[in-house]
Amino acid sequence: MGDMANNSVAYSGVKYTIKDSNHGDFGITLEELRDLMELRSADALHKIQDCYGDAHGICTRLKTSPNEGLSGNPADIERRAAVFGKNFIPPKKPKTFLQLVWEALQDVTLIILEIAAIVSLGLSFYQPPGGNEAVCGTVAAGEDEDESETGWIEGAAILLSVVCVVLVTAFNDWSKEKQFRGLQSRIEQEQKFTVIRGGQVIQIPIADIVVGDIAQVKYGDLLPADGVLIQGNDLKIDESSLTGESDHVKKTSDRDPMLLSGTHVMEGSGRMVVTAVGVNSQTGIIFTLLGAGGDDEEEKKEKEKKDKKTKAQDGAAMEMQPLKSEDGGDGDDKKRNNMPKKEKSVLQGKLTKLAVQIGKAGLLMSAVTVIILVLYFVIDTFWVQKRAWLAECTPIYIQYFVKFFIIGVTVLVVAVPEGLPLAVTISLAYSVKKMMKDNNLVRHLDACETMGNATAICSDKTGTLTMNRMTVVQAYISEKHYKKIPEAQAIPEKTLSYLVTGISVNSAYTSKILPPEKEGGLPRHVGNKTECALLGLLLDLKRDYQDVRNEIPEEALYKVYTFNSVRKSMSTVLKNSDGSFRIFSKGASEIVLKKCFKILSANGEPKVFRPRDRDDIVKTVIEPMASEGLRTICLAFRDFPAGEPEPEWDNENDIVTGLTCIAIVGIEDPVRHEVPDAIKKCQRAGITVRMVTGDNINTARAIALKCGILHPGEDFLCIEGKEFNRRIRNEKGEIEQERIDKIWPKLRVLARSSPTDKHTLVKGIIDSTVSEQRQVVAVTGDGTNDGPALKKADVGFAMGIAGTDVAKEASDIILTDDNFTSIVKAVMWGRNVYDSISKFLQFQLTVNVVAVIVAFTGACITQDSPLKAVQMLWVNLIMDTLASLALATEPPTESLLLRKPYGRNKPLISRTMMKNILGHACYQLVVVFTLLFAGEKIFDIDSGRNAPLHAPPSEHYTIVFNTFVMMQLFNEINARKIHGERNVFEGIFNNAIFCTIVLGTFIVQIVIVQFGGKPFSCSELTAEQWLWSIFLGMGTLLWGQLISTIPTSHLKFLKEAGHGTQKEEIPEEELAEDVEEIDHAERELRRGQILWFRGLNRIQTQIRVVNAFRSSLYEGLEKPETRSSIHNFMTHPEFSIEDSETHIPLIDDTDAEDDAPTKRNSTPLPPSPNKNNNAVDSGIHLTTDLNKSATSSSPGSPLHSLETSL
Repeated sequence: MGDMANNSVAYSGVKYTIKDSNHGDFGITLEELRDLMELRSADALHKIQDCYGDAHGICTRLKTSPNEGLSGNPADIERRAAVFGKNFIPPKKPKTFLQLVWEALQDVTLIILEIAAIVSLGLSFYQPPGGNEAVCGTVAAGEDEDESETGWIEGAAILLSVVCVVLVTAFNDWSKEKQFRGLQSRIEQEQKFTVIRGGQVIQIPIADIVVGDIAQVKYGDLLPADGVLIQGNDLKIDESSLTGESDHVKKTSDRDPMLLSGTHVMEGSGRMVVTAVGVNSQTGIIFTLLGAGGDDEEEKKEKEKKDKKTKAQDGAAMEMQPLKSEDGGDGDDKKRNNMPKKEKSVLQGKLTKLAVQIGKAGLLMSAVTVIILVLYFVIDTFWVQKRAWLAECTPIYIQYFVKFFIIGVTVLVVAVPEGLPLAVTISLAYSVKKMMKDNNLVRHLDACETMGNATAICSDKTGTLTMNRMTVVQAYISEKHYKKIPEAQAIPEKTLSYLVTGISVNSAYTSKILPPEKEGGLPRHVGNKTECALLGLLLDLKRDYQDVRNEIPEEALYKVYTFNSVRKSMSTVLKNSDGSFRIFSKGASEIVLKKCFKILSANGEPKVFRPRDRDDIVKTVIEPMASEGLRTICLAFRDFPAGEPEPEWDNENDIVTGLTCIAIVGIEDPVRHEVPDAIKKCQRAGITVRMVTGDNINTARAIALKCGILHPGEDFLCIEGKEFNRRIRNEKGEIEQERIDKIWPKLRVLARSSPTDKHTLVKGIIDSTVSEQRQVVAVTGDGTNDGPALKKADVGFAMGIAGTDVAKEASDIILTDDNFTSIVKAVMWGRNVYDSISKFLQFQLTVNVVAVIVAFTGACITQDSPLKAVQMLWVNLIMDTLASLALATEPPTESLLLRKPYGRNKPLISRTMMKNILGHACYQLVVVFTLLFAGEKIFDIDSGRNAPLHAPPSEHYTIVFNTFVMMQLFNEINARKIHGERNVFEGIFNNAIFCTIVLGTFIVQIVIVQFGGKPFSCSELTAEQWLWSIFLGMGTLLWGQLISTIPTSHLKFLKEAGHGTQKEEIPEEELAEDVEEIDHAERELRRGQILWFRGLNRIQTQIRVVNAFRSSLYEGLEKPETRSSIHNFMTHPEFSIEDSETHIPLIDDTDAEDDAPTKRNSTPLPPSPNKNNNAVDSGIHLTTDLNKSATSSSPGSPLHSLETSL
């Protein structure tokens, strides 16, 4: 320790000026550190020993103290940042507006329209040479000079509307990108890490970490920089994100001291000196290799978009996708198809199917329309009128063909609901923004919609249902059960000294009790809450744990067996001055008591403790405590005399046995006040809440009763993990789905469960087929050990305050207040998203059905579509976009929680909606066709039918167009309700966006009709004609009342549409067949239209590889917070749990305690602390990754082999 003192002295006055910032200031250069960090285990150790002696030698050269850390002097920190770099990767400048415009232009439909418009323009300027126009037949009749000169207008108008669409799209993307950057910077500021500066343990933002900082690492951390271990307790790291090897690597300062950024701490704790940050860390180096050196996730997103164009899709980051260029708006949807994390989201699957069906129908209609028009024209001109094809007439004929082609494309444009992806995106993005206010930080957009379908929630107990503010309220000390904490005098001095030392030393030194922030507040608990409760007990006994810790600093601990979910206990070994050893142990009472052979008696002396006595204590002390909802913890110790040979410390079973029991304490963790009410809401909404906890069964049952998960007198199951395993496994020890199916419907509480049990239960419920609808499961978790279950669940909720980084990485939504009521809010928003999409579909499909039929029949009967191309584009692109905004932003109401969840197989378009769509379509078609074929008589105007090629717009067709739009406007109000409610106006003023859009559309429509003229094929209408249009439009509201009177149950013939596929993922074979059915020309067209579907089967394999690459290497690039922190670089501890694995060796039937270490090696799960014991020493760490494409790479998957080879 001597040299340490010197170097801290040598270092303490920062006498090096900044200008002198060459590497000579420090005894080690950036290059040397980089070279050092590229070595592993033995090589690295030799290098350190040869060059620097040990980790302390590196500290000396970096002018830092292993115990005091850096001084925190700003000049020194700046100098270090200048010499060794900052801990962040510089962001890339955002995409320019023009780039976004260019991307929006890539859409196939728009390109087809542009080509058609340009051809139409070109031909309108081409005057056929001299030839007598009469020769070309009736086709040219009625054209005079003026009109032939205005022929260009239609082409120009189509181009103009394309420009509008493109600009709207680009603006949407641009604002979205801006919003996301805002969110990112917010998250960055909130991500902190624990370092020691000036002898104080403080938390600093990850970006502020510099080389030479002494960082404290603990279980559940994601390392933000590279470093060398100075001192560690039982430290195990998951390096799979860098190496692809899923085994946990044991780190010790004398065997393998290298800690790398982006890896996860799965067990233990320690201190490291930071040796490389930012682009010089291992993570940063990999970035550089990938050519992303100075970039950040934006660059990645850009690449993604480019890749998207080049078809190397890699699960595109929807977040930055163009909202609506079909390319991007569906980038959103597309991305979800390829999300390797889970099967495709439920809504996604349904939309994909629906879009494909609509796309096919539209394509067919448009092809038939064009063919009929062309045939009619050809037969009429060359057959009926018996004309010859004359050379000089060719341009005129071509103009006709172009016009037919434009009509065909228009039908196609209207048929395909490109507003759909936009509606989905807007609805999700809007919900996500609002959910932030409800303490839900959504990391994957589709999670919020999946949540609306949730049928089951598997919740943790500690911190979610309870307050996670633990206090010791009962104790059994020196053979006496105290119902409240005794005075210190009542306890024998000897017992008390064991108690004080045992609690102070045998708990993480990061757990502390700090004075309250406000006068009269409660003391602050920092670190592990259970340990804080025990430390609080010492303060109640008027003893100070800090004195003991000062006497025995963390470095002096001889060996620590840290807490994890397998051991369910923690033990610390002390070496005494006479060479003897003493071990203190604490843990779950029934487990530690089994290892106790003695107990401290009333006078403080150990006496024999037989199994019979143990059973008595369990009955008289532990069970009564547990039945009051208390957690019971047993404290014990054991002495190893000086004369004997030193025990084999790695053989844990022989060490932690033959203990002497000091005391048993009961810790209370009160239920949150708002939880019982929230659970009642869930149950009313048809969601089953189950509690999965590591606590003992009596405690769990007591809390479940308080929360309302169990009600007295119901026959629901409460079982322990051990019993659960016994029931679900066959003779060979394999898990059988049928056995799980017998248990889960009645199971409400699973106690003493291991992480594997939680994963098995979640998987069992998701895969089950016994109930009439497939289950959608949400899971809450906070510990590292919850990772696999969080990833397996349809929606994983991690705790923002108590959660470890690992849990947050595996989750979809982070609860920033750790509160169960926020989950209920998420359910409400999820259902709202689902309903918004349905509302939009109901509206959109009515427009589509009517417009397609009108254009089709009109074209076939009158050789011209009553709704012109430009008008169709207005109706379609503008009404779609705006309507999706209007209907997708309806705020949720409590009434959403009064119905049962839809489940996976419920079709998007219910019978009621189908009734509304067809009913309104009938009304609108009757009105449109009446006006079309009898309008001129009703209004006493000229007929607009059979007009020549460039005829001026007629009042007749303008009335048809205007009435059509008015009907859509009023039908938009009808579409606000989809469950057959009568009052469609209810709550309409709560949605300002909706009112603004309806009004705005109406005003623009007036402008188009009155001043649109030739480009919009409109002529001015009189006030009376306007009133008729509005009256016919309002008719849809009355007609809607009529429709809702007809009971849906009588309309058996109505089919539902948009079913979810039975398996979420549409099987690849099916996709392949779909592609075969279509000829190539048609496929080209379809590619732009049915975006979801684009080349899926060809790309599947590439996606897998790219995603694998991304998840293993630069997954972090899309993480919003990565901008300043490589910390979030490798976002995944690979929990290798193969879903198909039949037998996960389980901590079960035999007493896990007795052979824990052997089992530990065989459990593929991170043997990491029980969720009630998260040593998170922090304020809120919010991590958001809005596109979690991390794959759980399991051995044997193509991904795993790829990672390994990397």
